[in-house]
Amino acid sequence: MTGGAQSPQDWPPRIVVCVGTVVLQDNRALLVRQARGHALAGRWSIPWGIVEPDETPEAAALRETSEEGGIKADIDGLLGIQNLPQRGWVGMIFLCHHVSGIPTPDGGAETDRAAYFSLEELTAIEEPIEEWCAWLVRRVLQGDYRTIPPKADNPFRPRLAFL
Repeated sequence: MTGGAQSPQDWPPRIVVCVGTVVLQDNRALLVRQARGHALAGRWSIPWGIVEPDETPEAAALRETSEEGGIKADIDGLLGIQNLPQRGWVGMIFLCHHVSGIPTPDGGAETDRAAYFSLEELTAIEEPIEEWCAWLVRRVLQGDYRTIPPKADNPFRPRLAFL
């Protein structure tokens, strides 16, 4: 850097943060099918997308769930972080529970179907499922996961901390 120190707000972005949710309702997980024109067109996946400027990852995850799947959810905890195949992209995945709504796609902008699937239904589906999402959802539905719950006593309130 030249010309003095810059504040963090002036730093250029170095990574792209994507967020996704595994939303559970009665031992079933929400999946959305990606619409034509999307990189994953025709494949089922968890709801997810990119964190917008001035948006927290958890707010972005809940927004994407509502936009892509028509579901209002609450976050139970952080499932994990995944380095994504795209260079410089990282994914944060949250475990959520269903609050309200009926699975509804966004009308074809990004998704053309949305539904809850049990482990048995996931195994029997004949349509393609994005490989990583299928692996993740199977693990969650089998109980093979741990979450880091949000900590309300975080001194950066009202920001959530998953520590």
